[in-house]
Amino acid sequence: GGVAANICFGLGLLGQRPVMIGAVGADFGEYREWLESNGVDTSGVAVSATRHTARFVCTTDADQNQIASFYPGAMSEAAGIDLGTLGDLDLVLISPNAPDAMLAHAAYCRDHGIAFAADPSQQLASLDGSDIVSLLDGAQILFCNTYEAALLESKTGLSAEKVLAAVGTRVTTHGADGVELVELGQDQLRVAVVPAERIVDPTGVGDAFRAGFLAARAGGLDFERAAQLGSLLATRCLESVGPQEYTLDAETGRARLAAAYGEDAAAELAAYLK
Repeated sequence: GGVAANICFGLGLLGQRPVMIGAVGADFGEYREWLESNGVDTSGVAVSATRHTARFVCTTDADQNQIASFYPGAMSEAAGIDLGTLGDLDLVLISPNAPDAMLAHAAYCRDHGIAFAADPSQQLASLDGSDIVSLLDGAQILFCNTYEAALLESKTGLSAEKVLAAVGTRVTTHGADGVELVELGQDQLRVAVVPAERIVDPTGVGDAFRAGFLAARAGGLDFERAAQLGSLLATRCLESVGPQEYTLDAETGRARLAAAYGEDAAAELAAYLK
């Protein structure tokens, strides 16, 4: 688990080499080995001398509702990570982290001309309106689910149109109702989900979506194709217990993309399913 680790795992599964950035404890050793074996570059991870790795404990009921508790631990030290030591970065995804780290990393990206996407999700509850506005400043993409999008607008006082003007592109997931993509000056686009064969565990589904979406964008594909690949990964995660337990068989994945979106989509996305 862990948002960054979940997203990086999905990117690694699709043949990318993502750099994970975050602060962990000395208990991270075995987890580091697991992530590296799945294509994740952990050179951006800082190890705390005094705190353990952050821990999220989640209870899920039969209707997929969840209650969680969280120990931040070493995450509290993440603001001290210098992105300048990590070489050239194509895109920085600023996902839930210590609030000061999220703001610091966004500021670094703005100051150094590095493209970044804002993904505040769970931390919207901890960020005040001015901090959220600061996080959006300069971002190229904003990721939210339906509830988070409404909360963001409520806390900032910004209309949906003003939020879009700030970031340029909004990607809003709607659970079983698919994903909505709005690009400034373009028509709204809706992409349906890949139907699930079974619903097992929703934990990490949003992270898997982001992994597929970003992998497709890294390959130069448009937002529609990116959302389709993200939806395939999200469904595979939903069908598995745990956010890093799913696999992706190329032949089956292509068939499911074709069934959901047509042969053209499947052919264009097949290269990511090796």
